[in-house]
Amino acid sequence: MAKTKTAETTKDVFEFIQEFTESEQKRQDSYELVKLMEKISGHKAKMWGPSIIGFGSYHYKYASGHEGDAPLLGFSPRKAAISLYVYTGLPEHEYLLKDLGKYKIGKVCIYIKKLSDIDRDRLINLAEKSMEYVKEIYG
Repeated sequence: MAKTKTAETTKDVFEFIQEFTESEQKRQDSYELVKLMEKISGHKAKMWGPSIIGFGSYHYKYASGHEGDAPLLGFSPRKAAISLYVYTGLPEHEYLLKDLGKYKIGKVCIYIKKLSDIDRDRLINLAEKSMEYVKEIYG
């Protein structure tokens, strides 16, 4: 079975932000997201793989037999948009996206151009509920 690329690393989070972000806006949003997600999760920021900043962790195992570790919450300040890993993608959690603000969504990833495009209180609620769900399912 293939090894997942998204494993916790020892790379410094703030060095990564400084090197990886191309605009001052994205850099400042990243610093703010670190503070916010550390507060929500109760965990210090750590690098996961080459470009994800994660908070806390859990072990998952799917029916297919695939298993691994992933951050409880996370984000990546990618070039096109900031990717927020704070959503389960489940239909029963779609209500959490109501009035979040200006974003695009992938399967379980929320893409924003800048942090000011979304409602911070709604983001906190979304992250908290998603984290509760992950802990309930995976322990």
